[in-house]
Amino acid sequence: MKGVIFDGEQARFVDDLEVRDPGPGEVLVGIRAAGLCHSDLSVIDGTIPFPVPVVLGHEGAGVVEAVGAGVSHVVPGDHVALSTLANCGACAECDRGRPTMCRKAIGMPGTPFRRGGAQLYNFASNSAFAERTVVKAVQAVKIPKDIPLTSAALIGCGVLTGVGAVLNRARVDRGDSVVVIGAGGIGLNVLQGARIAGASAIVAVDANPAKEASARQFGATHFVDASAVPDAVKAVREILPTGADHTFECVGSTRLIRQAIDLLDRHGQAVLLGVPPATAEASFLVSAMYLDKSILGCRYGSARPQRDIALYARLYREGRLLLDELVTATYGVADFAKAAEDAHRGRVARAVLVFGAE
Repeated sequence: MKGVIFDGEQARFVDDLEVRDPGPGEVLVGIRAAGLCHSDLSVIDGTIPFPVPVVLGHEGAGVVEAVGAGVSHVVPGDHVALSTLANCGACAECDRGRPTMCRKAIGMPGTPFRRGGAQLYNFASNSAFAERTVVKAVQAVKIPKDIPLTSAALIGCGVLTGVGAVLNRARVDRGDSVVVIGAGGIGLNVLQGARIAGASAIVAVDANPAKEASARQFGATHFVDASAVPDAVKAVREILPTGADHTFECVGSTRLIRQAIDLLDRHGQAVLLGVPPATAEASFLVSAMYLDKSILGCRYGSARPQRDIALYARLYREGRLLLDELVTATYGVADFAKAAEDAHRGRVARAVLVFGAE
C-alpha cells in the first residue's frame, strides 16, 4: 500500500505499508484525495512534536471499504470526509458539545499501520496520506457523492478550522469588521467564513501580493500588501480607523500575534489560528486589554464535525462555500516532495494528493 511516512529524519513516499482491519466502532476508508496542510509540514520541521515513525496526512476524503461492529451511520461505498477528532462522545466535554476539548482525543496516537514488521503511528488520528486508513466511526462523515473528493478532502481540516473559527469561536455577526493576517489555506477559509457571516469590512493582510486575487475571491473587501508598506498596522488602520471587531492570526508568528492584538477595536477579539513553535511566547500591552478586548485560542475551529462537515457540504452545493477554488494543484502521492516544496514556498493555496480515480 502506498503512503507518505516521516521517520524523524525525512518524509518520503513508500509503497509497502499495511493497515489493520477495522475493529468495533471503526471504519476502513479508501483514501481518494488528501490536502497537504501546514500542520503536516510542521511535523516534518519539528514545530509540532510527534512520535515517529508516523504516516502523515489528516485532511482527507474517500470511500468506505469496511466497517467494524456497531457502526451503522456509514456503509461500504459511502463517500466520506474525515475529521481529525477521535473524540470519545461520552465525557463531559463531548456531552457539552465541545468535542475539540475531549481529553481522550488529544495526544493519544494509535498504531494501525505496519511496515516491514514495525508499527507506525497515525497522525491526528487520521493518516490520510495512505491508500487506506482506519479511523473511529465518529471521524467519518457521510457526504453527497456529487461533491468531488479532491474538494471534499479540504473540509476536514482547512475549512473546519478557518470557517469554524469565524462561525463557532469568534461568532462574527452581520456588519462586523474583520482582519485576517495570512491569506494561505486557513486564511482563505477565514475570509469566506467572514463573508458567510455577513461581515461588512473584511481586510486581508499578506506579504505576498500575488494572493490578493484569491483573497478577494474568497471574501476580502480590502487587501494590504505587507511587503509594500513600512507599517502594516498603520495601513490597516487607514481602512479601519478605530480598529477591528475581530482579528485572526493565521501564520503562527509571535510578531503577527502582537499585530493582531494591536489592531483590535474596543470589545474586539483576536483569534489565534497559526501554530508557532511549542515554546514560543508572545507579548502585548496589558493596558490595551482593559477595553473589554479578548485573546482567544481556537482548536480545530471549535468544530462539531458530524454537524459542521454536513453543513459545509450543503453550503458548497448551494454555491455559498468555495471548495474547488482552494485546490491549486493536484499531485500523485509519489510526488509528495514536489507538493511539499510548492506548499512551503507559498505557490499553492492547497496542494492535494490524489490516490487513484474517484
